[in-house]
Amino acid sequence: MRVSSKITRLHLKHPFKISRRETDAYREVVSVEIDGGIGEASPAKFYGETVQTVAKAVEDCSSALEGDLDHIQDVMQEIESKLEGNYAAKSAIDMALHDRLGKQLGVPVYKLWGLNPHRTPYTSFTIGLDEPTVMAEKVRQAEEYPILKVKLGTSRDIEILQTLRRVTDKPIYVDANTAWTPKEAVQKTGQLAEYGVELVEQPTKPDDIEGLKYVRENSELPIIADESVKRASDIPALVGAVDGINIKLVKCGGILEALRMIHVARAHGLLVMLGCMIESSLGITAAAHLTPLVDYADLDGNLLISNDSYIGVTNENGKLILPNRPGIGVLTTT
Repeated sequence: MRVSSKITRLHLKHPFKISRRETDAYREVVSVEIDGGIGEASPAKFYGETVQTVAKAVEDCSSALEGDLDHIQDVMQEIESKLEGNYAAKSAIDMALHDRLGKQLGVPVYKLWGLNPHRTPYTSFTIGLDEPTVMAEKVRQAEEYPILKVKLGTSRDIEILQTLRRVTDKPIYVDANTAWTPKEAVQKTGQLAEYGVELVEQPTKPDDIEGLKYVRENSELPIIADESVKRASDIPALVGAVDGINIKLVKCGGILEALRMIHVARAHGLLVMLGCMIESSLGITAAAHLTPLVDYADLDGNLLISNDSYIGVTNENGKLILPNRPGIGVLTTT
């Protein structure tokens, strides 16, 4: 049984910035191969991981991958018991195991879970922070996508929305990436509602659950938690504080945990968004297989890069179209 990992640099089409991080020109990811199955991790320093820690964690988990790999639940449970944290690494392993099993059975991953591929939502397209006029030009270039996700969290937030509304009337989701205080968030959500914004993602600091609750109780817009929720065990504490959660495979540890999170969120009456980091079509397609179960998709990381090594999920005017090939269903472009 062969386990290997490889670090790849993804180049961005445009510099990408959010409120808590400087502008990125590229993002490094780790691809993992396990007995013919492939996965990918796009680790974030915000969550304590790098491509080096991912590669090391995959190596450390090799002994847990010597049993029956068809039993993904058992394999991931053993890895969980041996390795604390390292959820990006676990995500790549989980992804590779699902890809392998789908290939072994000759079915796409979505069929492993009995999901209807025609029930996929439309994905939003992300507009990173920049000068308002530059952001407006990015909106023009995203003409084919019917929903925009706009990064905010600056002193010019309202100016940005005013500028964007001069060039588009599309639905807009706003992501502040933890930049606002609770009182500031309430004030801004009231203003954002006037510009047709449909929801606000993570307005306050991750551990400020009371702040999130204050915002939700005083906001005209739905509040979605992202940085405040990593795994299923985080969800109960957010009930009553937010309207929904953003799940990312790389943040939670993979497909199995994402499924748990979806079901726990639904049990608590929460909306569900499936999001991403900047990833290739390998990571994006793996997440896309779960989108028939969610309300919102923000799976555009592959659309932001210029050197995608894979072909997988596609878009028809923004609607996610899942590949009907075995496993995750990606093809290599090289």
